[in-house]
Amino acid sequence: MKGADVVFHYSRSKNGAEESCTEARKSGANTLSIQGDLSLPAECARVVDEAAAFLGGIDILVNNAGISKNAAFLDVSQTEYDAIFDLNMRGQFFCAQSAARYMKNAGGGSIVNISSVHAFGGVAMNSIYAGTKGAIVAFTRALAIELIPFGIRVNCVAPGHIEVERHFRMEGYSTESGSRSVPLGRVGTPRDIAAVVAFLVSGEAEFIVGQTLYVDGGLTAKLALSPRATKDDKKREQE
Repeated sequence: MKGADVVFHYSRSKNGAEESCTEARKSGANTLSIQGDLSLPAECARVVDEAAAFLGGIDILVNNAGISKNAAFLDVSQTEYDAIFDLNMRGQFFCAQSAARYMKNAGGGSIVNISSVHAFGGVAMNSIYAGTKGAIVAFTRALAIELIPFGIRVNCVAPGHIEVERHFRMEGYSTESGSRSVPLGRVGTPRDIAAVVAFLVSGEAEFIVGQTLYVDGGLTAKLALSPRATKDDKKREQE
């Protein structure tokens, strides 16, 4: 936690939020978990206000709430579209708006929005999700320019293939199969993303403004025209 006190938001997974609180307290941080539906602007404001009351203000916001859905474009319903855009994009917009008011009054702060490699490259069956993640990248750039006069830095982190619990519930998924698509030779972990976020909100990143950093083990750097692009391929060539 790099010395910061932390408030964790959750929608349904109270146990997961409490586990995060317990882990953060080991480093001496004061922590709290707050439930809320961030697809609703009023809930965004309430969650931010409760966090600010607990923390004595807000210096950092990490906009990480989001959902995904694999769906054929021609079959997407308005209900599915609204559910994903309401949380992934509208939630980030209004959480940032509420937090930025506290930061402006305090003389500065840092916001990190979480996007995805889906903002960079196309994947079938992900049109709604990719649309939200691309919007977040554009939102980050515009917000960064508008808020920097107030001492508020805004940046974006776009994770690649990150191994989280839901992947293990997917049919046919394994760590080994996931790793084959990543040039570095392994899937990422939440700690890989957390380390980059911690850097971006630190004073060492003061000159980084309005940027999107892809944290993906080389996934977006790979032009998939050659099979010789991963560590496993290189090992096979040397054998």
